[in-house]
Amino acid sequence: MTEYLPEGCLIGTADNRSSLLSYYTLSECMTSGKILEAPCIICDSHHNLILDLGCMKGFIPREEGAIGIVEGTTKDIALISRVNKPVSFIVTDFRRDEQGDLYAVLSRRAAQVKCMENYLSRLAPGDIIPARVTHLEPFGCFVDIGCGIPSLIPIDMISVSRITHPQDRFHVGQNIYAVVKSIDSGRIC
Repeated sequence: MTEYLPEGCLIGTADNRSSLLSYYTLSECMTSGKILEAPCIICDSHHNLILDLGCMKGFIPREEGAIGIVEGTTKDIALISRVNKPVSFIVTDFRRDEQGDLYAVLSRRAAQVKCMENYLSRLAPGDIIPARVTHLEPFGCFVDIGCGIPSLIPIDMISVSRITHPQDRFHVGQNIYAVVKSIDSGRIC
């Protein structure tokens, strides 16, 4: 399930790099629904994300930026915080801008839905999964468990010994393995 890893795990792979070489390789990925990664370079004033695909620019409309953006259950800060970081996506279309330059229309939300349906929905308590630390709060550690989908490791589950803050054990960007504790209404803890 390597395509469903936390954001940043695919970006340096030979397969991802070769998929971003040209319009033709991106077209093949669009046809197959392949999940790719590229760096986000801008979040514009409308919270659309602009990615550097190498061969062209990529555009993720705000409503395609993450699961829950349209419904209001995910805040826009989840998009703004992606600038200068790798972003998972699926290519959905190609268009031309006002200058006639070709760009790719992308969907991070579609990559997250695919991850949920084909990977996360199959997890059970006790499963060990890769995760990447995204931010730390006094009450726990937030991790990316695949394609930018967040999960929480509560502070009492971080260590067998007492700790005062998750920073006593983790740092942002750290790759870890976590055990699935519970799954409640689609939320994985």
